[in-house]
Amino acid sequence: MHFYPKYARRRTSTTRVGDLLIGSDYPIRLQTMANTHTTDVELSIAQARRCQAAGAELFRYTTQGIREVEALAEIKAAVKDLPLVADVHFRSDVADAAALVADKVRINPGNYAPTEEEIRVRFTRLIALCKEHKTALRIGVNHGSLSPRIMQQYGDTPEGMTASCMEFLRIAVEQDFRDIVLSIKASDTRIMVTTVRMLVEAMDKEDMHFPLHLGVTEAGEGEDGRIKSAVGIGALLADGIGDTVRVSLSEEPEAELPVARELVEYFTDPKSLRYTQNQAEIEGHTLIYTCAEDDAQLLALHAAAECGHLLWDQGCTELIIRPTCTAMQDLAETLSKDILQAAGLRRYKTEFVSCPGCGRTMFDLQQTVAQVKQAFQRQTTNDQRPLKIAIMGCIVNGPGEMADADYGYVGAGRDRISLYRKKECILKNIPQEQAVERLLQLIREDNP
Repeated sequence: MHFYPKYARRRTSTTRVGDLLIGSDYPIRLQTMANTHTTDVELSIAQARRCQAAGAELFRYTTQGIREVEALAEIKAAVKDLPLVADVHFRSDVADAAALVADKVRINPGNYAPTEEEIRVRFTRLIALCKEHKTALRIGVNHGSLSPRIMQQYGDTPEGMTASCMEFLRIAVEQDFRDIVLSIKASDTRIMVTTVRMLVEAMDKEDMHFPLHLGVTEAGEGEDGRIKSAVGIGALLADGIGDTVRVSLSEEPEAELPVARELVEYFTDPKSLRYTQNQAEIEGHTLIYTCAEDDAQLLALHAAAECGHLLWDQGCTELIIRPTCTAMQDLAETLSKDILQAAGLRRYKTEFVSCPGCGRTMFDLQQTVAQVKQAFQRQTTNDQRPLKIAIMGCIVNGPGEMADADYGYVGAGRDRISLYRKKECILKNIPQEQAVERLLQLIREDNP
């Protein structure tokens, strides 16, 4: 019989983001990201306020250029009581400008600078600006967007993601800069959990103890997105890892926050069911999870949060969920399959991977996800193997982070879409109104 140990938080240093303190001496913080265009200041402010009312403690905006940084300055002037994060890709000059405005700047090491020498020069300059303006940094490494130099040495692996992050951390420590939060994200929950654990081990060896942000990128939407997020985030919360959390859903950002709050409270609240009535046991390679939850949505979240890491860590390949509530028992078999699929151990139905959308997205992502799902379900035959289909808002991370999908639908510009088979772009810049049917046609041709 396996009983759950008492939650024990990993000890970290403290990072200040505006007036918000992040680290193990403080509560796990909840955050989300705007899907408005940052240059639409009025809409961006309104969304920040809605998310703050829903529980957001940090709020992130895409800042792909100087215009967006200038807009962020206007937003910041109106939203003074919510720390704002600038999300920067590719352009170090934009990161430098954002450091003068935002409470925190997120950079992606995979596209920040191409060579070690350029990284040191550009990152040292950014650190100096952050020190001067009391701006925090988030070093955010994403699976599928590592630099060519790291890819050549390590491949697109947990080792490569860890090495990429540690390269930047060592420079920051040399510069005596500590206001840092780290994130390692992947759509594959096993890769995400393995890499975060590897990064913690690497930091411990070098006496680094920076706070960590948790999230499963491109989790999707609906119950599948919630289960997938719970599997990855729950595995790390169970380890005591995690100082900020975002559940990335292809929905409005305020919908992410109740899910994140529930996951955090499930592990950190001593009154949680996991400490009183939920338990698990192993029979051969089968995990048997007994739970007392009498709410279907909470059952799905809690079971996913608990079972993912137990499946991996105990070497299990099968899952049986046994709700003690009679009304929940009909859900158990399907939920078991969904968790096995979210944990990467089984694929029994088509998986739709989709990003949450942001200011870089040039089409209605939520509507498109629904259209692709509906159209694909109409076309699917019973004997067709389950596929993995990715719907990505833009080309910044889309092609790389959906590389393990069978097919990809990726925003290429305003109302323009590119379609992918695996990593290969098959059709470029086609009109959005044609894209869903062209995707289905491609899938039919490949799967007669």
